Amino acid sequence: MVSIDLIADQVITGLSIGAQLFLVAIGLSLIFGVLDVLNFAHGALYMIGAYVAVTLVNGLDVLGLGVPQLGFWPGVVAALLVVGVLGAVIEMGFIRRLYGRQEEVLDQLLLTFAFVLILTDLTRVAFGTGQFVIAPPPELQGTVRFTSSLAAPTYRVFLILTSIAVLGALFAVLRFTNVGRLVRATSSDRDMARLLGIDVSRLYTGVFFVGAVLAGLGGALASPVGAVSPAMGNQVIINAFVVVVIGGLGSFTGAFVGAYVIGLLIAVGSIVISGAGQLLPFLAMIAVLVLKPQGLFGAEEGV
Repeated sequence: MVSIDLIADQVITGLSIGAQLFLVAIGLSLIFGVLDVLNFAHGALYMIGAYVAVTLVNGLDVLGLGVPQLGFWPGVVAALLVVGVLGAVIEMGFIRRLYGRQEEVLDQLLLTFAFVLILTDLTRVAFGTGQFVIAPPPELQGTVRFTSSLAAPTYRVFLILTSIAVLGALFAVLRFTNVGRLVRATSSDRDMARLLGIDVSRLYTGVFFVGAVLAGLGGALASPVGAVSPAMGNQVIINAFVVVVIGGLGSFTGAFVGAYVIGLLIAVGSIVISGAGQLLPFLAMIAVLVLKPQGLFGAEEGV
């Protein structure tokens, strides 16, 4: 018999998993919604964000170079900057050359998948194949108590609140700023935007930078709640694609709802049926593809 307390604990865990998935899926949706690029390397960028955070928190010895321990928050900031710059370099140096090609989509998939292999192997060379863990910062340790019998780790509550804040910030920028208007105009018709004088290449690089920053943020914030290893990006990108398929490619609301649905299915499904936590997300994706191929919010809202 499954207790109510166990279900409540798993729901909180599922919400925190959803928050982590959202931070990855929202960057994936942003890049696709504006650039029309399905970035397979997004999971590898997420993984690198986690490694940058772990390196600065634990002071790892990387390739014989001693790195000082700077703490959790400097590690998060460094992860954002490193991954953002890496994403911009990938877009400017490689993906940009594929825009307008006859086989643009296939070429993008092959190119970004190549970066998955390259970045994963470079990470193994630099850090080995072992796993690393870090603790949450002291101010986010402990628990938040909702009732006398229901409490949640403070760090998991922080992840949920962060995902909500990120969604609100992106909506605010896209809807109420001039930069957001340029992004929306370019995502609708990049040729017309270019004719109107918008520097589309520069805008694309900026959007890719922001999408990569979100992947780095997701990786850095995920490092205290799971083991950091070279393979961590592979699983998260699979789940992230499930999220964006369910929510609708390019939809922020869809990424948010889809991430939390998948998080709850992973956490709660495992206590209902053994092994269902990994099965139910894919069943949900199949159901959405059959009943509403464009996703739950794909036809209603995009960038």
